[in-house]
Amino acid sequence: MNGEWKTPAEARVLRGIGAVWLAVLAIYTVTARPAPNLSARGLAILAGTALMAVCGILARPRGGGPPGARALGRRQGPQIALLLGVIAGTVPLAILEPNGIWLAGPYYVAIVAASTLDRRAGALVLLAGTAPFTLAALIKSQVDTALSTSVAIVPWYLILRLMRMLGERNRELESSRAAAVAAAAQAERTRIGRELHDVLAHSLSALALALESTRLLAHDRAADPDLIRAIGRAHSLAAAGLDDARRVVAVARGEELPGPERLGALAGAFSEQAGVPVAVEVTGTPRELPPDARLAVYRTAQEALTNIRRHAAAQRVRVSLTYRPQLTVLVVEDHGAPGAPPPAMPVPDAGYGLTGMRERARLLDGELVAAPTDTGFRVELRLPA
Repeated sequence: MNGEWKTPAEARVLRGIGAVWLAVLAIYTVTARPAPNLSARGLAILAGTALMAVCGILARPRGGGPPGARALGRRQGPQIALLLGVIAGTVPLAILEPNGIWLAGPYYVAIVAASTLDRRAGALVLLAGTAPFTLAALIKSQVDTALSTSVAIVPWYLILRLMRMLGERNRELESSRAAAVAAAAQAERTRIGRELHDVLAHSLSALALALESTRLLAHDRAADPDLIRAIGRAHSLAAAGLDDARRVVAVARGEELPGPERLGALAGAFSEQAGVPVAVEVTGTPRELPPDARLAVYRTAQEALTNIRRHAAAQRVRVSLTYRPQLTVLVVEDHGAPGAPPPAMPVPDAGYGLTGMRERARLLDGELVAAPTDTGFRVELRLPA
């Protein structure tokens, strides 16, 4: 069930009425005659009241969920024993102080049994909590008491059982609806993934094949070596794009998102395509990141390397991932030749790539800092641990 369970106002009112009623009965029990005292009869009344109160407190439904859900996962044996303890405490009170708090016992047992026990156990506990008192009242010709412990309590039990069944059915329906929504979302992701694979991946695969054929043709015809290398780099880019498309399809199908563990492969592919050495460093104690944070680290490194390939004349690149106690920090920095002009990198916020990286960081309560350095450009992603 989505969201937290909130106790209905009607239930709070009923609890308040029940608490007032118990308080009145308790006061009456203490002030009635005979009252709890140190005599044999008074001690029996005191012991019965204490047993009923202690067992009643321990048997109360616990947790913040709806009544039917609060007993899930709990063993019924201890609960039944506690409710029988309430009944046992009620017996001396009914005998020694017939106008006292004892009548709360059968009502309480019926309410808790209806809320926490299964049908068979609840019915047996209800029978144990009402039949002895009803029979005793009938033997004494106390018809009004007999009616109070049977005609009044049994309908309460049945009503609460029905309410519990309806609540459980509603929760099952909500779970079914949630499962249906999840299945529909998964089906849509699968459909999108299939379309991506059929269109984008197919086109990139054909492009990579065409570029490789062109490179071989240029090589056979002794074309300019620079042209052959350029075609080779274009082929590598198309192949990398095909790999990215396949990963997008995998994500759309619900497979695991790429994360920090793929930084080495990403740097290796960049180094092969751009001909620039890349050093990858991981410091601190690695920890498992949430899926969105994992993807943010990977995509930020990917976009930063793409910008370096497009705009910078880098001689070397450093990618570092640092796990701090309160932060996860990714740094991608390129270094050009000493004295070389600054890279033709767009100013911060001017490019869609930097904007997208910043938006991704903000969604995770993080920060992205991108700025030129003396020898290149530095991109730093900071995500809260």
